[in-house]
Amino acid sequence: MQYRIDKKTGGELSILSFGCMRFPNRLGIIDMQKTEEIIMHAIKNGVNYFDTAWIYPGSEDALGSVLRKNNVREKVKIATKLPVIMFKSSSSSINFDKYFNQSLERLKTDYIDYYLMHMLTDMDQWKRLKDWGIEDWITQKKKSGAVKQVGFSFHGSGNEFLQIIDDYDWELAMIQYNYFDENFQAGVKGLHAAAKKMPVIAMEPLLGGKLAIGLPKDAVKILEEAQSPTGGNSSPAAWALNWLWNQGEVTSVLSGMNTIEQLKENIKSAEAASAGMLNDTFKTVYTSVLESIKRTNKVLCTGCNYCMPCPVGINISGSFAAYNARYSMGYFEGMKQYIMSTGFTQVKSASPSLCTKCGICENNCPQKIPIINELITVKRRMEPWFIRFVGVCARAFLGKSRKNK
Repeated sequence: MQYRIDKKTGGELSILSFGCMRFPNRLGIIDMQKTEEIIMHAIKNGVNYFDTAWIYPGSEDALGSVLRKNNVREKVKIATKLPVIMFKSSSSSINFDKYFNQSLERLKTDYIDYYLMHMLTDMDQWKRLKDWGIEDWITQKKKSGAVKQVGFSFHGSGNEFLQIIDDYDWELAMIQYNYFDENFQAGVKGLHAAAKKMPVIAMEPLLGGKLAIGLPKDAVKILEEAQSPTGGNSSPAAWALNWLWNQGEVTSVLSGMNTIEQLKENIKSAEAASAGMLNDTFKTVYTSVLESIKRTNKVLCTGCNYCMPCPVGINISGSFAAYNARYSMGYFEGMKQYIMSTGFTQVKSASPSLCTKCGICENNCPQKIPIINELITVKRRMEPWFIRFVGVCARAFLGKSRKNK
């Protein structure tokens, strides 16, 4: 494993980090046997930064259990996050300790290496936290040793990002960054500004998996036929990761690996990568792929699920993924995904047709997608009369009835 220097501590962070939002699971329940296998394989191969959050269901507890069972807590850096969205008024400031202590308990540790403000979007949000006493609280936690370094994950506009990094002595920033989102949110300008002050972690390197398994067929062909910067041919995922590791400003790339095969492939890529490895020939490959993607993708959803749960049960990200798949992977693949992800043949529907336009999803969306309007479009495109008829027949055959609210 290769490492890059944490500018604040002088320590080393593995260039491949482990994102713990999507551990292996069965029917929504974390598979601890597979999770332990993948975490321990990562640690044995030099991955030393593990990212989780209070709001990731079961994630902190699973990570903490594996680290304690195998006595490897001191070999890794744990990053977890304060759920900023849970604080609605000044009276909520008394709950900073509540969420922090719950994270400690779940992680089975007495300190957090990197404690992040989760999902900062603008200066107003950060100012409210300051008004509620977050700076004094951080100072107290760092003095006690319960927090080693403090940072934030960002999901807002570029100008807001630049203001936030200049307003506090942050020790780490996490931004959404990949070759499709080079100028989205913090973007390359924000990356360069932050990297002068602190380590920067790149999240969503595969755009929720879309740059690995959701690319248009002609884009996949371009990557498969191109000579890889590390020699030979590489997978679409490796191309996406290499684009990031090529940039020395990126301290580490956060990947949500949930199979041992994904982990092994990414470790292999990390061992061969280097800053500045992409010449003009390689860069033209990315340009060609981007042109292909932009011709097919309809909704720029990463599948982060911050819009979930929907109050009426709509599978928002699943609907968008299926809609995009219809154009990038073919009609039948898209419709198959849509039928499976929206409960088309089940008792309880998760269809966009249930939308009440409450707007909660749009308020929570890091990508600022006009979700309500997009759901209307998805319903129109993905639920024509003959598809609805198929659903009715399937439910009748199965002896079930769909319950729309």
